[in-house]
Amino acid sequence: MNAGDGPVHVDVAQVFARPGVDAPLGPSRLHLDAGRIVRIEALADLPTAARHHVALPAPADAHDHGRGLRTLAFGARDQSLETWLPELAFEPRVDPYLRAAVAFARMAEGGIAAANHCHNTQDSQALLKEAEGVARAARDVGLRIGFAVPFAGRNGVVYGPLEPLLAHLPAADHARVHAMRQPTRTLQQNFALVEEIAQLEHEGFRVQYGPVGPQWVDDEAMAAIALASADTGRRVHMHLFETQRQRAWADAHYPRGLLRHLDGIGLLSPRLTVAHAVWLDDDDCGLLAERGVTVSANVSSNLRLRTGLPPWRRYLDAGLRFGLGLDGMSLDDDEDMLREMRLAWHQLQTADAGSDERFALGDLFRAVCVHGRQSITGADGGGELATGAPADILVLDTRRLSRDVLAEAPDHRLERLIARMTKRDIHRLIVGGRSVVHDARCQSVDLPALEAALTADAEAAWQRQPPDAPAIERLRVAVRAHYRCGGCGPGGQSGEGGSHGRG
Repeated sequence: MNAGDGPVHVDVAQVFARPGVDAPLGPSRLHLDAGRIVRIEALADLPTAARHHVALPAPADAHDHGRGLRTLAFGARDQSLETWLPELAFEPRVDPYLRAAVAFARMAEGGIAAANHCHNTQDSQALLKEAEGVARAARDVGLRIGFAVPFAGRNGVVYGPLEPLLAHLPAADHARVHAMRQPTRTLQQNFALVEEIAQLEHEGFRVQYGPVGPQWVDDEAMAAIALASADTGRRVHMHLFETQRQRAWADAHYPRGLLRHLDGIGLLSPRLTVAHAVWLDDDDCGLLAERGVTVSANVSSNLRLRTGLPPWRRYLDAGLRFGLGLDGMSLDDDEDMLREMRLAWHQLQTADAGSDERFALGDLFRAVCVHGRQSITGADGGGELATGAPADILVLDTRRLSRDVLAEAPDHRLERLIARMTKRDIHRLIVGGRSVVHDARCQSVDLPALEAALTADAEAAWQRQPPDAPAIERLRVAVRAHYRCGGCGPGGQSGEGGSHGRG
């Protein structure tokens, strides 16, 4: 991470050391050394250039996929998750370094210092090579990346048997769909790859187990991952109950409850992060909270993929720990974590209305800067600005945010930040003492050049191997018809109903 590659001190007008918890410090100089904050000094004479700057802990992206090509760019349109997944086949196979470096540099420009990278393999036989590209991109850009090695093996294409789906497809497509359901690696191969990829670890790259989701990973693999995580201490990252159809499938196949089953095999622990978790019920939330599991709530993605709102009130009732993730699907396709925080804040305040306002701004910043971060780095002392803490610092220029303010009220400044801040207000993002973003532009790598190279690589890949657009569309339409007719529950029944609302 090149600790110390950047400013040896940072001057700001205010320091929000623990935003919303502690009163902000006045004019200060943050001294940095070896990637950490070594001292916070009060300044009597603040340099003019710093008079509009405020420092906060840098946010974390608790769930993402690190696609350098945004999904709309290659033709995967916003729609329900199950019909969206077939359109991911439009993504051209590109250089893994370019794919990750572009994604990470955009995240950095969105204020993100750390991210859970839930890796989507482009070539199942080249996962190690892809991981090498991701590890190098993490080092070059300067982010802290948790790399979830993907495990999958059942229910490809649809949840449940293929026969009802095949009834909606021409016979010529059946072999292709059957091939999509076949596992690409054995369980033993996946564990061996985890160990090989772990050899690439550095300060900004840590390996996790990545069971893609319980509907896609069989019970044997889940149990093996739970045991391996307990033995090694490695974290686990997986999707959970993103859609109502996934919930219906789980209820049909685990009558005593999927989460009770996962708890029985030891998977639920403080090492586990579950992404989305839209269709949790009260018992689920209580159990996850009791086991110390972290949720990544993905507000923009869930809106774009029609999966619903996180059950915020249930999270709060249970005391469930959560962070925020962009999932590569920010609302404006801008990777802006500051906008995402605002969207989540308003949803939380709406959900918590009439409940004594249990969730305050301090809780929001703790969710994004501490809990989300810990799902990536573990408890490393980050997420606040204090002596000895990692020097992961977001510095905002408040001039645009304050341009129409008539009377300055110091205790209102944090509220104004959450109401207005966007990535264009980022003066500097410092990660591990290294200056990654300056004046809203990534400076660790040349992002425009990387974007141009990635686009050229993608266009060339499409020329070499153009996607079969008619076959992709036939499958998408068939999947839609399959679920409309009912195909994911027991005996081919969809189970689309149920009482698991958004809470």
